[in-house]
Amino acid sequence: MFDRLEDLIMRYEDIMQELSEPGISNDQARFKRLMKEQSDITPIVEAYKAYKKNKQDIDDSLSMLENEKDEEMRELLKDELSSARKNVGELEEKLKILLLPKDPNDDKNVIVEIRAGAGGDEAALFAAEIYRMYVHYAESRHWKIETLDFDEIGIGGMKSVTFMITGQGAYSIMKYESGVHRVQRVPETESGGRIHTSTISVAVMPEAEDVDVEIDEKDIRIDVMRASGNGGQCVNTTDSAVRLTHYPTGIVIYSQTEKSQLQNKEKAFALLRTKLYDLKQQEAHDAEAELRKSQIGTGDRSEKIRTYNFPQGRVTDHRINLTLYKLDKVMNGDIQEIIDACIAADQAAKLAKLNESA
Repeated sequence: MFDRLEDLIMRYEDIMQELSEPGISNDQARFKRLMKEQSDITPIVEAYKAYKKNKQDIDDSLSMLENEKDEEMRELLKDELSSARKNVGELEEKLKILLLPKDPNDDKNVIVEIRAGAGGDEAALFAAEIYRMYVHYAESRHWKIETLDFDEIGIGGMKSVTFMITGQGAYSIMKYESGVHRVQRVPETESGGRIHTSTISVAVMPEAEDVDVEIDEKDIRIDVMRASGNGGQCVNTTDSAVRLTHYPTGIVIYSQTEKSQLQNKEKAFALLRTKLYDLKQQEAHDAEAELRKSQIGTGDRSEKIRTYNFPQGRVTDHRINLTLYKLDKVMNGDIQEIIDACIAADQAAKLAKLNESA
């Protein structure tokens, strides 16, 4: 580990030297690549420098204690020694986490797909509420939200909704939301006051770029049609909606949110690329089934991950046995505490697996 850390310090110094070269900004591709690499390794370099400083403090305190006769000064040195040892232990654990293999998709934007499951209209209403929860959360992080497709029902619910979140590290955070979300509450239409259980599924997919997925035009059928449902002035008047059918997988993409057929076509292809990339990722994960079981947030999407219990005002994440009694805040987008706990549990699981194989 420490050889790798020394190599990273040398690389960091090389990057800083390259960034200080005159005219570096003229080569934007190289400049962006260096800035990205610098951003990635800076937290590791800073933690390692702090680790080395505290190791030196331990050596200095031990050396001074050997020759110090004054009791008051000795107590002060012992306190400094104890503090430095504590810092070294904490920094060593932090460095292990920082050096864990990084998911190559972590820096990507995400496409989120929410679908109503068991529960009929109540599930559709809950799907719309979870969509709003994510919109509020994204806004709190100053991320951009763009709706790609939706299927509404008349009472304010959504059978399905697909949207893109654009923001630094969006996938590294949102990936923990994939799975089945369950709601327990008394529906407004329930006259007997009985608690109903409904479910929705959430799929979080890293946005795919052209280089990630190659699509053969012969494998695609493109249909254009008039958009339907509530919308702008072009709804039901122009052939602006686009439907893509991918023959090899059977995936069908429908896009009608834009007035322009060209824009809808671009959105449809972006979503198709992402779904094909996600399919490839899922196949790779299935091939490493044991690894998937050991990690939080990368399991089967049919897995029930969270329950929202309205009568008790609680949210429970079943993967990490976390229960919070602040349902109102969570439904308003305050989900950071849950995500942080998932990240911590995921890192702990990966560290344990790493230590087993060491």
